[in-house]
Amino acid sequence: MSQAADAPVVAINARAAVRAEIGGVERLAREMARRLPALRPDRYRVIRPPAGLAHRAGHAWEQAVLPALARRAAALYSPANLAPVRYRRNVIVIHDVAALRHPEAYSRPYVEYQRRLLPRLARDAIALITVSEFSRGEVIEALGAPPERVTVIPEGVDERFFAGPDPRPAAERHGLTGPYALAVGTISARKNLQALDQAGQSLRERGIELVLAGSDRGYLRASQAGLRRLGYVDEAHLPGLYAGALALAMPSRYEGFGLPCLEAMAAGTPVVAARAGALPETCGDAALLVEPCDASGFTDALVAAACDEQDRARLIEAGRRRAAEYSWTRTAKLTDALIGEVIGRG
Repeated sequence: MSQAADAPVVAINARAAVRAEIGGVERLAREMARRLPALRPDRYRVIRPPAGLAHRAGHAWEQAVLPALARRAAALYSPANLAPVRYRRNVIVIHDVAALRHPEAYSRPYVEYQRRLLPRLARDAIALITVSEFSRGEVIEALGAPPERVTVIPEGVDERFFAGPDPRPAAERHGLTGPYALAVGTISARKNLQALDQAGQSLRERGIELVLAGSDRGYLRASQAGLRRLGYVDEAHLPGLYAGALALAMPSRYEGFGLPCLEAMAAGTPVVAARAGALPETCGDAALLVEPCDASGFTDALVAAACDEQDRARLIEAGRRRAAEYSWTRTAKLTDALIGEVIGRG
């Protein structure tokens, strides 16, 4: 990639972007690793580790090798919570502090690594980005980040979700032969999936299956829930999986953003979410919100979202309007503007 002779280069830490299975953190990393260089080819250089170093094995690469590769850069942009602690020109996206707020949901080594690194990174970074006002408050309170250095830049929704995706390939791939409602996420205990057991039974009585799409991760402590698990859903099938669902349920006790809610809204699927974390902020008035401990409330709301035509029509219309407010193009432009301001200050 050619660089203008006088243009300061910003390195992009693409460790999370090379992971085979992605969630919200990895999605932002992938989108920014693609969109920032497309937006400003003279400014950005992507640094990718070998795929085998994308997860835990890559901690040493991130802390020791990456700083050397980025030593001449004006800044290092790391979009997935972690960055090299000895690097002095870090711009870091910290999505949330879930491991510190809910350590019971994670393995002990994962929690300890986050506890050691996150406060130091938050203190020393030249700029911090987070994805919601809720997470901004968390980063400031839990990590001691200087408030003036923490900027909110929300995540976006890929254009594919708005394009009337065909639900049939996803249904065929995952054996969805009848009507279904959907939960999307990992099996982490903070996802509060057991709150959906009663709703699942009530929907089954109406001929609707409640299913869970999401992967296992070794550092998570699992939540027990009586939902049929689809496992990880390939990127090509995800928009259609949302589009074919009668409703999306997101009962998490803690979310830094809640991207599946917006993706479902874009695909025309009504959303029921917990009144917790950043979910009310992300969903606005376009979802039915329920207290995370209220299993009966989730049951009533999911039945209404899936079966009541008046409720469905209102939620679908409001959801599409809400999702249209978020785009990855906007995320990239706001990120580039902030980075430009930071490196412009030297």
